[in-house]
Amino acid sequence: QVQLQESGPGLVRPSQTLSLTCTVSAGSITTNYYYWSWIRQPPGKGLEWIGYINYGGSTYRSPSLKSRTSISRDNAKNTLSLQMNNLQPEDTAVYYCYAGPPDYWGQGTQVTVSS
Repeated sequence: QVQLQESGPGLVRPSQTLSLTCTVSAGSITTNYYYWSWIRQPPGKGLEWIGYINYGGSTYRSPSLKSRTSISRDNAKNTLSLQMNNLQPEDTAVYYCYAGPPDYWGQGTQVTVSS
């Protein structure tokens, strides 16, 4: 069963760049036919899909976040990465790594944007 573990800073200052990493185990980011995705959930709100990279390396990002986000992978390390620029307080959320279908979720990592 695929296991996902997010890592990154818990606190980011406004206008700074967020970098998150998702380490994949018991699965391969280049051969499993999943959509390897980033999803976030702001406090008190629903899930928001950020984007994905598939096994072939193609990426797709939410139009509302596309200008500020980049999704990439490291095949050798079997990791998925998210970079988001110019963070603002409204970007405060729990950020999840996801693979599927079927559904595999990381435990999530809290990111707070505050000065």
